[in-house]
Parts: sequence; C-alpha cells; structure tokens
Amino acid sequence: MTDKKTNRAMVTAGLLAALFIGALDSTVVTTATTSIAEELEGLSLISWIFSIYTLTTCVTTPIFGKLADLYGRKSIFSIGLLLFLAGSVLCGAAQSMTELIWFRAIQGIGAGALTPVTFTIIGDLYTGQQRGKVQGVLASMWSIAGLIGPFVGGYFVDSISWRWIFYMNVPVSVLSFVLVFGFLHERFSKMSKSIDYTGALAFTVSISCLLLALLTGGETYAWSSLTIVVLFAVAAVFLFAFLLVEARAKEPMLPLGLFRERRLTVPYLLGFFGFCIVAGVTIYIPLWTQNIMDFSATKSGLMLMPMSLAWPIASNISGRYMFRIGAKKFMALGTVVVAGGALWLYTLDVGSSYWHVIGIVVLIGFGMGCINTPAIVTIQNAAAVNVRGVATSTNSFMSALGQTVAVAVFGMLLNRAVTDNTPSQLADGMHLIFVLILSLAVVTLFVVYLLPSDKKARAIEAA
Repeated sequence: MTDKKTNRAMVTAGLLAALFIGALDSTVVTTATTSIAEELEGLSLISWIFSIYTLTTCVTTPIFGKLADLYGRKSIFSIGLLLFLAGSVLCGAAQSMTELIWFRAIQGIGAGALTPVTFTIIGDLYTGQQRGKVQGVLASMWSIAGLIGPFVGGYFVDSISWRWIFYMNVPVSVLSFVLVFGFLHERFSKMSKSIDYTGALAFTVSISCLLLALLTGGETYAWSSLTIVVLFAVAAVFLFAFLLVEARAKEPMLPLGLFRERRLTVPYLLGFFGFCIVAGVTIYIPLWTQNIMDFSATKSGLMLMPMSLAWPIASNISGRYMFRIGAKKFMALGTVVVAGGALWLYTLDVGSSYWHVIGIVVLIGFGMGCINTPAIVTIQNAAAVNVRGVATSTNSFMSALGQTVAVAVFGMLLNRAVTDNTPSQLADGMHLIFVLILSLAVVTLFVVYLLPSDKKARAIEAA
C-alpha cells in the first residue's frame, strides 16, 4: 500500500510539472515577443507565434484523448511530452521567424496531449473526494503560471536571452518524463485496435480551417474576403463529413454519444461559454485601464493578477467540498458569481475606480474556479473508463475553442464600432463587448440547471 501511494505521489508530481510548463509557456512567450521580433526580424509574422500554437493544440487535443483510450495514458502522455520537449529545443535554436513558427507548431502538437491526458491520468489514479481535491490543485497550475510567467519571461529576456524561455522547459520535461514513465503502472489490454483515420482527418481539416478563419479574419484578411469565406465553407463541409463518419465508425475518434449525456454536454457548454467570458476579460480589462483610465501598460497587465489568485482558491475549495455539497451546487454558484462579475463589468464607465475593476476580475476568477474543477470531475465520473480520455480532452477542446471564437467575435465587434480610435469611441466599442459578455453569463445561468440533480450525481460518484 505504501509503494502504491508513493508511486501515485511521484506520478502526480510529474503530471504537475508537465501541466505547469505547458501553462507557463504562453505567458513567458508573450513577455518575449518584442525581443524575438527584433532578433529574428519578423515583426509582421509575430502573431503566428501564438496562432500556430493555438491551432495545433486545439486540433490535436481530442485526437490524443482518443489515442490515450486506445493505447494507454502512459504511452500517449510520453509521446506528447517528448514532442513538446523537442519543439521547445528547436524553438530556442530557431534562426528565423519562419523556423520559429514551424517549431511552435511541433510544440503545440505536444501540448495537445499534456493537458487532457494529465487530467485523465489523475481521473484514473484517484476516485471520489480525492479526485476533486487533486483536480483542484491541477487547475491551479494555470493561475500560478499566469502569475509568475511574466516575471520569469522578463528575467530571461533582460538578463540572459529570450531563447531560454524555451530551453527552461528541458529540465522540467525530463523530470516529468522520469516520474510519470518510471512510476505510472497501468494495466492496459493489448488487443487489436480500430483507428478512425477518416474521422481524424475530417476533424483536422474542419477545425484547422475554422481556426485559421477565426485567427486571420479581420486582420490578415477581411471577413468578407474570398479566403475567409472559403475557409468557413471547407470547415462546414468537413464537419458534416466528420459527423457522418463518426456515426458509422466502429471506434469513432469522438463518440457522438458523449453529447447525448447531460452530465457531459452541460460541462462542455459551461467551458465554452465560460472561457469566452475569460477571453473577453483578459483582453479588454487591460485595454480599458490603459486607454480609458490612463494606467501604464505594466499596471494594466497587473490588474488581472487578482483573478489569477481568486481562481485557484475557488478551484481548491470546490475540489475539496464538492463531494460533500454537490458538484451542481458549486457550478451553479460559479455561474451566479460570474454573472455578478459580468453585470458589474457592464456598469464600468470612465469614472470607475481602481477597486471597481479589481472587484470585477475577482468575481469572475472565483466564479470560474467554482465551475472548472467540478466540471472536470463530473465529466470523469460520468464517462466510462474506455472513453474517459476523449471525454476529458473534449472538455479542454471546448474551452480552447471558446477562447478562440470569443477573440475573433469580440475583435470584429470592436473594429466595427471604433473608427476614430478616440477614448470615448473606444469606451463605447468596449461597452458593446461588455454587453455580449453579460449575455453569455446569463446563458450559463440557464445551462447549468440542465445538469441532473446533486442527489443523482452523488449516487454516480459513489458507484
């Protein structure tokens, strides 16, 4: 028993390390973008450092989740971690912006395995109340990374070189690999597997075209341009083909039955709409404080720190007590708190104080922490073991897709509303976004009540 607990503790430590470097990557890269653009002389391509990583991560997340169900968590996690490690080393050695973009694609593919497979392994290792507690700790990694990432990235850029923001992933990745590969002992039946290649291909084409349209529309290409129209059309055609293939596949890449179960569909929808709200807050709160309240860029960025503190606090509280109180009650509380933050955001005006903004981000961060951890545990309790990987990865995919869609829609709305870029017009444009954020928060209030009752949820969790 002691050996089993020791192995589990070692594996958990390795998973925490992997999740942390994956979460840290985006924040430290943001800090180094100026230095990267100057040295590699590629300012016009700088947005692709983030876009290509987002695209490859989103596309591969559900695929890795399914492969983890087919071939075991350990092997797929190891492959993802090694790809992330290889991509990090190559990014650090890049000699041109084009090279860096391609290497970021490799890094993003690896990241597509890290988050969903990490949460899936935790779902396998722990049950009941323990699962909620550990998932709460894992969810905190994103907030902690958001807090220290800018400082770590700033230190490497100012004191050494931007290349070390990628090289620092090497020792942590090696440690994670040793702990997980060495101490995770899973029993997995060795039998012939039927891989849904056609479904995976149709999904990849559809989501890639959709994300490319969302990431380049309004910036690289006009929304009404032929390129964007074709991308959306191809995405729709291949999505339809994907649904046809999945309905008939022997071992579908993404079982459509997952979306017929309310204990899965409701958390997926909460993740999508919730991260739409988070994307709006993280982009437009700093923009508001810098352009309307006349704060410095540094101070505007730090305005989001209270959200990064409130989120892990709520994640750990909900993870610790959800088994006793009920997952639905925590998620319902989270949606109410987020809606309160969104309503307060709607009242933001030119004369609003510093504390007004702090209150908004605290409420939204705390509310999302109350939603996120119970949602993950609910999904893992509802999904059978043989589909737990793809069920968990679908949740990660829906959250990432929500952020990407929100960035595109909010950006398009702001661009149409703001023509003179004056503070008053910018404030009016952002208020339209705040109205949309409030509308999304109201939608989550209705969605959460579609969950089965806590009594039924407890019976499932205890089974």
